[in-house]
Amino acid sequence: MNSFEDLFSIPEEKKSSAIIKEAKELNDEELVNKIKDTQNQLLFGVLYERFSKKVYHKCYSFVKNEDEAEDLSQDIFMKLYSKLNGFQGRAKFSTWLYVFTYNFCVNYLNRDKNKKLTTFSEKLKNKNYQIASEELELDEFFFDIKLSKLERVLEMINPEDKALLMLKYHDNIPIKELQTLFNINESALKMRLKRARIKVVKAHNELTL
Repeated sequence: MNSFEDLFSIPEEKKSSAIIKEAKELNDEELVNKIKDTQNQLLFGVLYERFSKKVYHKCYSFVKNEDEAEDLSQDIFMKLYSKLNGFQGRAKFSTWLYVFTYNFCVNYLNRDKNKKLTTFSEKLKNKNYQIASEELELDEFFFDIKLSKLERVLEMINPEDKALLMLKYHDNIPIKELQTLFNINESALKMRLKRARIKVVKAHNELTL
Protein backbone atom coordinates (compact mmCIF):
# COMPACT_ATOMS: atom_id res chain seq x y z
CA MET A 1 0.00 0.00 0.00
CA ASN A 2 1.49 3.34 -1.00
CA SER A 3 1.54 6.50 1.10
CA PHE A 4 -1.51 7.92 -0.68
CA GLU A 5 -3.61 4.87 0.14
CA ASP A 6 -2.24 4.99 3.69
CA LEU A 7 -3.52 8.55 3.93
CA PHE A 8 -7.06 8.13 2.54
CA SER A 9 -8.06 4.47 2.62
CA ILE A 10 -10.12 3.41 5.62
CA PRO A 11 -8.10 1.13 7.97
CA GLU A 12 -9.60 -2.35 8.32
CA GLU A 13 -10.13 -1.91 12.06
CA LYS A 14 -12.18 1.26 11.42
CA LYS A 15 -14.48 -0.09 8.69
CA SER A 16 -17.00 -1.43 11.17
CA SER A 17 -17.06 1.71 13.30
CA ALA A 18 -20.32 3.60 13.78
CA ILE A 19 -19.07 6.74 12.05
CA ILE A 20 -18.14 4.81 8.90
CA LYS A 21 -21.41 2.89 8.86
CA GLU A 22 -23.32 6.14 9.23
CA ALA A 23 -21.26 7.85 6.52
CA LYS A 24 -21.93 5.07 4.04
CA GLU A 25 -25.66 5.68 4.42
CA LEU A 26 -25.33 9.33 3.41
CA ASN A 27 -25.78 10.49 -0.17
CA ASP A 28 -22.84 12.22 -1.86
CA GLU A 29 -23.86 15.77 -1.00
CA GLU A 30 -24.62 14.94 2.63
CA LEU A 31 -21.26 13.18 2.97
CA VAL A 32 -19.34 16.09 1.46
CA ASN A 33 -21.08 18.59 3.74
CA LYS A 34 -20.23 16.46 6.77
CA ILE A 35 -16.59 16.31 5.70
CA LYS A 36 -16.55 20.08 5.29
CA ASP A 37 -18.09 20.54 8.75
CA THR A 38 -15.91 18.04 10.64
CA GLN A 39 -12.68 17.79 8.59
CA ASN A 40 -12.78 14.11 9.49
CA GLN A 41 -10.24 12.16 7.44
CA LEU A 42 -12.12 8.88 7.87
CA LEU A 43 -15.16 10.43 6.21
CA PHE A 44 -12.99 11.52 3.30
CA GLY A 45 -11.88 7.90 3.09
CA VAL A 46 -15.52 6.95 2.45
CA LEU A 47 -15.68 9.54 -0.33
CA TYR A 48 -12.40 8.23 -1.75
CA GLU A 49 -13.64 4.64 -1.82
CA ARG A 50 -16.88 5.78 -3.45
CA PHE A 51 -15.24 7.64 -6.33
CA SER A 52 -11.61 6.53 -6.70
CA LYS A 53 -12.23 3.96 -9.45
CA LYS A 54 -14.40 6.35 -11.46
CA VAL A 55 -11.79 9.09 -11.24
CA TYR A 56 -9.05 6.64 -12.23
CA HIS A 57 -10.95 5.52 -15.34
CA LYS A 58 -11.59 9.12 -16.38
CA CYS A 59 -7.88 9.87 -16.02
CA TYR A 60 -7.02 6.76 -18.01
CA SER A 61 -9.31 7.88 -20.84
CA PHE A 62 -6.98 10.86 -21.29
CA VAL A 63 -3.49 9.45 -20.76
CA LYS A 64 -3.93 5.77 -21.82
CA ASN A 65 -1.32 4.64 -19.32
CA GLU A 66 -2.16 2.79 -16.08
CA ASP A 67 0.67 4.17 -13.95
CA GLU A 68 0.14 7.71 -15.20
CA ALA A 69 -3.60 7.46 -14.62
CA GLU A 70 -2.98 6.19 -11.08
CA ASP A 71 -0.64 9.11 -10.36
CA LEU A 72 -3.14 11.59 -11.78
CA SER A 73 -6.05 10.18 -9.77
CA GLN A 74 -3.98 10.32 -6.59
CA ASP A 75 -3.01 13.93 -7.30
CA ILE A 76 -6.66 14.77 -7.89
CA PHE A 77 -7.74 13.38 -4.51
CA MET A 78 -4.87 15.11 -2.76
CA LYS A 79 -6.00 18.41 -4.29
CA LEU A 80 -9.65 17.61 -3.67
CA TYR A 81 -8.95 17.16 0.05
CA SER A 82 -7.96 20.83 0.31
CA LYS A 83 -10.45 22.16 -2.27
CA LEU A 84 -13.63 20.49 -1.05
CA ASN A 85 -14.96 23.77 0.31
CA GLY A 86 -15.21 24.88 -3.30
CA PHE A 87 -18.23 22.64 -3.70
CA GLN A 88 -21.24 24.89 -3.16
CA GLY A 89 -24.02 22.48 -4.02
CA ARG A 90 -25.14 24.23 -7.19
CA ALA A 91 -24.92 20.88 -9.00
CA LYS A 92 -24.62 17.26 -7.94
CA PHE A 93 -21.30 16.46 -6.29
CA SER A 94 -20.53 13.78 -8.89
CA THR A 95 -20.93 16.38 -11.66
CA TRP A 96 -18.67 18.82 -9.82
CA LEU A 97 -16.06 16.09 -9.24
CA TYR A 98 -16.06 15.02 -12.89
CA VAL A 99 -15.52 18.62 -14.01
CA PHE A 100 -12.77 18.92 -11.37
CA THR A 101 -11.18 15.74 -12.76
CA TYR A 102 -11.41 16.77 -16.39
CA ASN A 103 -9.99 20.22 -15.57
CA PHE A 104 -7.02 18.54 -13.91
CA CYS A 105 -6.44 16.16 -16.85
CA VAL A 106 -6.78 18.90 -19.47
CA ASN A 107 -4.31 21.11 -17.62
CA TYR A 108 -1.94 18.17 -17.19
CA LEU A 109 -1.94 17.48 -20.93
CA ASN A 110 -1.58 21.15 -21.78
CA ARG A 111 1.30 21.51 -19.33
CA ASP A 112 3.01 18.57 -21.02
CA LYS A 113 2.75 20.44 -24.31
CA ASN A 114 4.19 23.61 -22.73
CA LYS A 115 0.91 25.42 -23.21
CA LYS A 116 -0.32 28.17 -20.91
CA LEU A 117 -2.27 26.72 -18.01
CA THR A 118 -5.92 27.66 -17.90
CA THR A 119 -8.98 25.87 -16.57
CA PHE A 120 -11.45 24.27 -18.90
CA SER A 121 -14.26 26.44 -17.54
CA GLU A 122 -12.28 29.64 -18.09
CA LYS A 123 -11.73 28.69 -21.72
CA LEU A 124 -15.45 28.14 -22.14
CA LYS A 125 -16.36 31.38 -20.44
CA ASN A 126 -13.86 33.67 -22.17
CA LYS A 127 -14.05 32.42 -25.75
CA ASN A 128 -16.18 34.38 -28.19
CA TYR A 129 -18.60 32.06 -29.96
CA GLN A 130 -20.38 32.97 -33.17
CA ILE A 131 -23.57 31.06 -33.93
CA ALA A 132 -23.20 29.41 -37.34
CA SER A 133 -26.03 30.11 -39.79
CA GLU A 134 -26.32 26.46 -40.86
CA GLU A 135 -27.72 23.83 -38.48
CA LEU A 136 -25.90 20.51 -38.86
CA GLU A 137 -27.55 17.21 -37.98
CA LEU A 138 -24.65 16.04 -35.83
CA ASP A 139 -26.14 14.11 -32.94
CA GLU A 140 -27.41 11.20 -35.02
CA PHE A 141 -24.07 10.85 -36.78
CA PHE A 142 -22.18 11.22 -33.49
CA PHE A 143 -24.08 8.34 -31.86
CA ASP A 144 -23.76 6.14 -34.94
CA ILE A 145 -19.95 6.09 -34.71
CA LYS A 146 -18.82 2.72 -33.42
CA LEU A 147 -17.35 2.79 -29.92
CA SER A 148 -13.96 1.46 -31.03
CA LYS A 149 -13.64 4.16 -33.66
CA LEU A 150 -15.05 6.86 -31.37
CA GLU A 151 -12.21 6.25 -28.90
CA ARG A 152 -9.69 6.81 -31.68
CA VAL A 153 -11.50 9.90 -32.90
CA LEU A 154 -11.56 11.48 -29.43
CA GLU A 155 -7.78 11.17 -29.29
CA MET A 156 -7.59 13.33 -32.43
CA ILE A 157 -9.36 16.38 -30.99
CA ASN A 158 -8.08 18.76 -28.33
CA PRO A 159 -8.45 17.80 -24.62
CA GLU A 160 -10.91 20.61 -23.87
CA ASP A 161 -13.37 19.45 -26.54
CA LYS A 162 -12.92 15.82 -25.51
CA ALA A 163 -13.64 16.67 -21.88
CA LEU A 164 -16.82 18.58 -22.74
CA LEU A 165 -18.13 15.76 -24.95
CA MET A 166 -17.40 13.18 -22.25
CA LEU A 167 -19.23 15.24 -19.62
CA LYS A 168 -22.28 15.56 -21.88
CA TYR A 169 -22.46 12.17 -23.56
CA HIS A 170 -20.49 9.77 -21.33
CA ASP A 171 -21.40 11.17 -17.92
CA ASN A 172 -24.85 12.37 -19.06
CA ILE A 173 -24.53 15.73 -17.33
CA PRO A 174 -27.55 17.94 -18.20
CA ILE A 175 -26.97 21.19 -20.07
CA LYS A 176 -28.36 23.19 -17.14
CA GLU A 177 -25.83 21.72 -14.71
CA LEU A 178 -22.92 22.31 -17.09
CA GLN A 179 -24.14 25.84 -17.67
CA THR A 180 -24.20 26.50 -13.92
CA LEU A 181 -20.77 24.97 -13.30
CA PHE A 182 -19.06 26.81 -16.15
CA ASN A 183 -20.96 30.05 -15.54
CA ILE A 184 -21.75 30.62 -19.22
CA ASN A 185 -25.08 31.02 -21.01
CA GLU A 186 -26.91 28.16 -22.65
CA SER A 187 -26.33 29.25 -26.24
CA ALA A 188 -22.56 29.50 -25.71
CA LEU A 189 -22.43 26.04 -24.15
CA LYS A 190 -24.54 24.49 -26.91
CA MET A 191 -22.36 26.12 -29.56
CA ARG A 192 -19.25 24.74 -27.87
CA LEU A 193 -20.80 21.27 -27.93
CA LYS A 194 -21.79 21.70 -31.56
CA ARG A 195 -18.30 22.73 -32.60
CA ALA A 196 -16.79 19.83 -30.67
CA ARG A 197 -19.15 17.42 -32.48
CA ILE A 198 -18.15 18.93 -35.83
CA LYS A 199 -14.51 18.21 -34.98
CA VAL A 200 -15.45 14.61 -34.16
CA VAL A 201 -17.22 14.25 -37.52
CA LYS A 202 -14.22 15.68 -39.38
CA ALA A 203 -11.80 13.42 -37.49
CA HIS A 204 -14.02 10.42 -38.21
CA ASN A 205 -14.06 11.25 -41.91
CA GLU A 206 -10.26 11.44 -41.90
CA LEU A 207 -10.08 7.94 -40.45
CA THR A 208 -12.39 6.55 -43.11
CA LEU A 209 -10.58 8.09 -46.09
